[in-house]
Amino acid sequence: MTANTSRLFILSVLALLMAASRAHVFDHFSPPDASWAVFFIAGFHLRGWGRWAFPLLMALAVGVDWRVINGQGMSFWDHYCVSAAYWFLVPAYAAMWFGGAWLRRRYTGASWEAMGRLAVAFVVAVLACHLLAQGSFYWISDSVTEPTLAGWWKNYTDWLAPYLVTAANYVGIAAVLQVAAERIAPMLRAGRTAH
Repeated sequence: MTANTSRLFILSVLALLMAASRAHVFDHFSPPDASWAVFFIAGFHLRGWGRWAFPLLMALAVGVDWRVINGQGMSFWDHYCVSAAYWFLVPAYAAMWFGGAWLRRRYTGASWEAMGRLAVAFVVAVLACHLLAQGSFYWISDSVTEPTLAGWWKNYTDWLAPYLVTAANYVGIAAVLQVAAERIAPMLRAGRTAH
């Protein structure tokens, strides 16, 4: 498999995962929203494709939101989640993408050191993403009638752990798959050359 074929496969899987989890297509059986993890994993794997893959994934996210909101009989532009703050999802998701890209530039293979860098890059990306997404919603949208610093901090900390854990679960699965691929690929190549 060529590098581009591999990246295209990863992009397709990530797009399907985000669409399925963001749209809640399976109702009560839907997986939690994978969007944050998708952008982090994409930043790691889609090196060199950011100029078009990031906008493509952003368009998919907005398209899924539009479809879900309109499917509920509401106008997209009148939904409480869609305000000027909604567009802060672009820099929020970019924070996740750049976290993955930062990690990729320093990645030389599976190791405990790489695991430590993954943890740091992921947590910093999540903190920035949550600050942009939640902070803009709290301060800019009309959903919070009397915003205060204490109210914002409580809201930020109340929602941080659930978002962090959800994204960490997906990124953890991707990390396990990455390590497995690194360990299995050499064995497959060795098996082919032995025949």
